[in-house]
Amino acid sequence: QVHLVESGGGLVQPGGSLRLSCAASGFTFSNYAMVWYRQAPGKECELIATITSAGDSTNYADSVKGRFTISRDNAENTMSLQMNNLKPEDTAAYYCNTPPLRPPSGNCVGLVVVPTTVGFGSWGQGTQVTVSS
Repeated sequence: QVHLVESGGGLVQPGGSLRLSCAASGFTFSNYAMVWYRQAPGKECELIATITSAGDSTNYADSVKGRFTISRDNAENTMSLQMNNLKPEDTAAYYCNTPPLRPPSGNCVGLVVVPTTVGFGSWGQGTQVTVSS
């Protein structure tokens, strides 16, 4: 059973930085691409950053490109998201998981991810990031 624990969120002023962490267990972490998602109040789930299984390629949503950096440590089964120059619109709950089966919509929690085999599909509690002065 996949178990994901996000941490590192908090309250930060605009222009500040935070580093989020994702601790993964219950599967062979190094075999899978991983994703950071976020969900702001009243908005749909957004896929913001993707990293390949080996960590050799990354991709970002336009909304965070140039400000956020995704990375992973396969030896430690962890993934990180370095967030710089934070803006109020970055306020959201942040989640980590494997890539989505379909483009995200609705709530992040409960979104179908790949692979769709037994054990995958569970979501962590997320970590809240609030950007406000």
